[in-house]
Amino acid sequence: MTTEVRVPTLGESVTEATIATWFKKPGDAVAVDEMLCELETDKVTVEVPSPTAGVLTEIVAAEGETVAPDALLAQIDEAGSAAKAAPKEQPKPKQEAAVSSPEDNKDMSGKSVDVMVPSLGESVTEATVATWFKKVGDQVAADEMLCELETDKVSVEVPAPAAGVLTEILAQEGATVDATAKLAVIAEGASGAKAAPAAAAHAAPAQAAASGKDVEDAPSAKKAMAEKGLSRDDVQGSGRDGRVMKEDVAKAAAPKPAAAPRAPSAPQDASREERVKMTRLRQTIARRLKDAQNTAAMLTTYNEADMSGIMQLRNEYKEAFEKKHKVKLGFMSFFVKACCHALKEVPEVNAEIDGTDVVYKNYVNMGVAVGTPSGLVVPVVRDADQKSFAGIEKEIAELGKKGRDGKLSMAEMQGGTFTISNGGVYGSLMSSPILNPPQSGILGMHKIQERPMVVGGEIVIRPMMYLALSYDHRIVDGKGAVTFLVRVKEALEDPRRLLMDL
Repeated sequence: MTTEVRVPTLGESVTEATIATWFKKPGDAVAVDEMLCELETDKVTVEVPSPTAGVLTEIVAAEGETVAPDALLAQIDEAGSAAKAAPKEQPKPKQEAAVSSPEDNKDMSGKSVDVMVPSLGESVTEATVATWFKKVGDQVAADEMLCELETDKVSVEVPAPAAGVLTEILAQEGATVDATAKLAVIAEGASGAKAAPAAAAHAAPAQAAASGKDVEDAPSAKKAMAEKGLSRDDVQGSGRDGRVMKEDVAKAAAPKPAAAPRAPSAPQDASREERVKMTRLRQTIARRLKDAQNTAAMLTTYNEADMSGIMQLRNEYKEAFEKKHKVKLGFMSFFVKACCHALKEVPEVNAEIDGTDVVYKNYVNMGVAVGTPSGLVVPVVRDADQKSFAGIEKEIAELGKKGRDGKLSMAEMQGGTFTISNGGVYGSLMSSPILNPPQSGILGMHKIQERPMVVGGEIVIRPMMYLALSYDHRIVDGKGAVTFLVRVKEALEDPRRLLMDL
């Protein structure tokens, strides 16, 4: 049977890639998941693994060619795998036999069950094993958490697919695994006392082999290192198993800003310091925020809103609202509605730049920033402009809980067109929010604080909130930004305007 090798998902807004290097040639035997070629886009370098074992019979796209997502790259003949690929596969069955041999597992009442990497979401190809909650030989229950993976966007918990004993851990803490990797093996129905010795005996050589693995750097990275006069020790690899990619070389070769010399610490101070590696999520947040500053012409405009109208309306109807809709009436639904209303009048705030085009969105996918123990995440309320107050409140409550529990999926954080960030819950009185690329606007909410205001020639006390709109000046002019924020202010101060569409 012939299997087609196609261009994998390249990520949101990436429409083409260039064939950088072929690692195999026609006639070569290939194993499952063995790297066939490397693609380069304007953002990342992508490796293409073999979807099956067999013989590479044809290369359709040669090095240097530009291809679109899902384009045909090559063809593999699975029938040719027996003659040529079998020698490469011999060691693996031997290891499998060691795990499930009758001698080792004679007391196990069930079969071996593989623990695989769960679905990581669109465009996420790898994850890092952050923490193992179980060790080899431990008894596990079905759906009990075995380990936690970190991607550059979310943390993913891996549950046990069956009850039994954890007999083997294939990916240790700190290891980078792809989206189809096997993490561990469970002996279904076995008891911990019997399984532990056999599992431990097998785990030691497996771990030793993993630690001594010879990692082949990307050919394009080798070429770049030679051109820039860098050695392998000068470059920190970000690919699988520490493999050096082309962008790693560019990063290492970039001129480093002169760092201010660190003041020498007294010996007693050194013992009170702690150095902790940033999580992948925190690294991604740092990179994306800096990219936003470097790319967008970001400005912020400010206003303030008298919240007494909303507070009065909320106090009047909150009990009836909760009784009917089974959710509390908060402030966020008013802000989401007010922003949707303002975005209709100033659509460029809901648009994005794609190359030399401006993409206007005729819908509102509202991102709502949520603080979690791992960092800030932005789940998305889709088609918020079509939802009721109750629908918005329910969805925000569900997404917020998932965010705090680390259970947000990739789909729930993609596709936002505008974002609301509420620093007021932490006591912030005024701030300048930073854009969430590729969006062109973000509204910052702040603490409600009573202040003296002049109303009708008299000084009165009002619950006031400062509002901040950060926007991309490349696409949004000052007039549009100010108009947007004024419309939000008007809708918040008199919520009846939302019902009248004024």
